[in-house]
This record gives sequence, structure tokens and C-alpha cells, in this order.
Amino acid sequence: MTALTHASASDLLTGDQYLSLHLLETFTAALPVRDENGMPKGFVYGGDLRTMITSQARRRAERTYSRERANGGQGALAGYTMGIRTREWAKLTADALSSRHSWDKQEASDTAKAVLEGLGLKFGTKPNTLVLTQVLLFAPEDAGQIIADYLHDNRDSVVTWSSSYIKARDAKAAAEAAKKAKAAAARKAKKDGTPVPDDAPDSSAEDDGLPLLPKQIREAVLTAFAPRDAIDIALYGRFLAEIADSPNVDGAIQTGHAFTVHAAEHIDDFYAAADDAKLHRKEHALDFLDTADDAGAGTTGYQSLITGTFYRHAVLDRYKIRMNLLAAGMNPDEAETAAAAAEREFVEAFTNAIPHAKKNSTASTGVLPKLVLAFTGARPFNYAGAFEKPIDETSDGPASIAAAERLLKQHALVLRKRTDISPGTFLTYDLDVQELLDTHSAAGTLPGTEAGTLDELTSA
Repeated sequence: MTALTHASASDLLTGDQYLSLHLLETFTAALPVRDENGMPKGFVYGGDLRTMITSQARRRAERTYSRERANGGQGALAGYTMGIRTREWAKLTADALSSRHSWDKQEASDTAKAVLEGLGLKFGTKPNTLVLTQVLLFAPEDAGQIIADYLHDNRDSVVTWSSSYIKARDAKAAAEAAKKAKAAAARKAKKDGTPVPDDAPDSSAEDDGLPLLPKQIREAVLTAFAPRDAIDIALYGRFLAEIADSPNVDGAIQTGHAFTVHAAEHIDDFYAAADDAKLHRKEHALDFLDTADDAGAGTTGYQSLITGTFYRHAVLDRYKIRMNLLAAGMNPDEAETAAAAAEREFVEAFTNAIPHAKKNSTASTGVLPKLVLAFTGARPFNYAGAFEKPIDETSDGPASIAAAERLLKQHALVLRKRTDISPGTFLTYDLDVQELLDTHSAAGTLPGTEAGTLDELTSA
């Protein structure tokens, strides 16, 4: 791969713009992601049902993995700001107002919610969602503190506006509730055949508008929510339709759904959870104390589990990450350094992050890749098509080895016929795949070079 340390962003448009990553991994009796019914996700491909791990699950696992590493002072992004996606921005702002600036908790909560409503965000209507926005907002982790600092520094003007806003909002809510009650009474009267009350609501009446959030407050909050130097927002992007003038970000990472290279293999595992106290009595000959209908396990049920070798793919637009960082306010040198760090962390997270579903009962987060392939090109290269024909272990042998061989051949084929792609770099943690790589290397048929560490998968 071409070193990018001293390259300008425009230089990437000549051939090394995209870093493509391809990975094979095997899960055994696990369930990294599930649907609303607790079942494995899947789709039909090549005539067979394949088990799927969605790109959404993969991206969140990778994004949070990198954030935790960075916040813990680990990895290439240590020291950089990261983002958090949450509905709790009013709570985070209120907590900062009360803890950092000693505001009364109720005043802090009311003010924070009013300001975010004035910005255009809507809140839940149930008792447990009244302080939660209806949508998740992905913003720098310190946004709540920055907003709180501004609100405190401008407390007089903020409270003057928020007090009038809350009063008008509550009055409007009361008027709307009364309007609905009158409308319901009118409908009931019409249904019962009784005269409609003269004070029935006028459907053409319009509610008075609420006080607009002052421009300076709005700009301060938007600045706090702006992507700024949050690297994961530049990598994964965000879209916030609720605030028209809030900057959206087209992410630099593309992620495909992972799927099994063979037909899906699912099992409904019956489980029984024991009652410790009851078993203790039985083991100590005290079970005569139990009633006759107290036999059997404490809890029983079924859980769906999958086993299979998955192919997954993701690609980093190296030009786009630099443009996103420049747009966030970094100078060219800062953007170049941050982009190189982001690329190293992207490879790290893609290789090591695993969705956490059922991690305690399956230990699935300890899975290591069978094979990782990395290369650059002038466009993304997705090799999912290499596995349209499902691997049949009865004729092809172990799925992971057959899939590794097929991936090597696919890359060799594309490499022979395209000039806009680099040779691959391969990394394995599997004994059998290592033997396969050694065989190809000795024969001179390995379409690239072997890496000994993750760092060798990228030269950024």
C-alpha cells in the first residue's frame, strides 16, 4: 500500500482512495444479533438461506469499541474527542448544570429541555420519556457540558426566555387538551343525537406560536452539537432531519451485512435453569419438605443459536475522512494526522469488535478472524459475490478453509484484470488458514503479502 503520511487529500483520488477490508470468521453456538422474536436474522442468497449479522450491529460494535479504547487512552485515537448517540441530551445538560454550576435540579432540567425544544427537537410524551428526545442524536460526548457552560454564563437571558417559553408551552398544551376534550364531547353528542354544545371547538382556529429560541442561544447549542473533532462522527456519519440547520455528515465508512458462506445452520437449544435452594434441599436429603407439585426445573425455555463461517466487508473512503475532518475545522496537517489514526483504528475495530448479544452465555466476543484481507483501490471492491455459490462441507471440506481459498482466488482474479487495485495484505489467527497461506506463499501464488500484525494491514 502507498504510505499516506505526507500525502494531500487530493492525491488519494489517483488510486488509493478506498481501503477495502474483507474478513472470514467462525461463530460456534452463538447469536451475535437477533430479530424482534429472538431468532437469528437471515436472507436467501444463491438459493439457500444464509445467517446474517447486520451492518447496523457491526457498525455499533466497532464504533463503541473504538470510543471505549480512545476514552481509556488506548489505541490510535487516544486523546481525540469521540461522539455518543443518545436521547438523553437534556438530562446530560441538566446534570452538568447542577453538578458543575450548582443549579437547582428541577430548574436545570426544565431549562435544558426548553432550550432543546426551542432548537427543534421533540420529546417523548410518556412519564418515563418526558426528558428524552424522540430521536437519537449523535454528537460529541462533551456537548452537554458545553451547552451547560453556555447556559450558565448567560443565565439571566436564558432563564428569561425559558420561563416565557415554558409558560407559553404549558398554556398551549392545556388549550390543546381542552380542545380535544370539547371535540370528543361534540362527537359523543352527535352520536347520541343530542344537540352539539354551542362552545364546540372551531376546527379552523390556530394556536399561537411559541417564543423563538434567541439566535445567539441557538447558534451556541448548534455549535456544541456540531461534529467538531469527534472522529467517529467523521468516520460513521450522522443524519439529523429534526434540525434543518444542523450539519449532517456523510460518513467515510461503508459496511456490508455479514453472512454465512454456506447454508444457514440454526438450532433451538432447550435450556433449564435450576433453583439453587431446591437443589440444595435435594442434595442434603431435605426435599421431603417440598410439595409434590414443586418438582422440575426453576425455569425452562428455548434459545436460538447459530453456527457458521461468515464473510464480511467494510471500506474506508480515505479522501472522505480527510474532507470531513477539514470541514470540522482541522487544518490540513491536523486532518492528515487524525485521518491516519482513524484508519489504524478502523482496521483494529473491524478486526476485533464483536456484537455483544448473548456474550456471557456464548463467549462469542472472543472469536478471532480466520482471515483478514486488506487492499486499496480507486473504488470499493466487495467480494460477496464470490460466495453466491454456497460452500458444501460434504464436498468442499471445512467451510472456513474452503472460504479462505475462494477469497484468495477471487482477489487473484480481480488483481490480474484490474489496474486500479493493489495487491492484498493477509492476516490470520487460524492454524489451518496459516498452512494455506504458507502453501500459496511457497508456490508463489499468494496474491499479496502476509502481515504479522494488524498495523501491517495499513500503512497510514
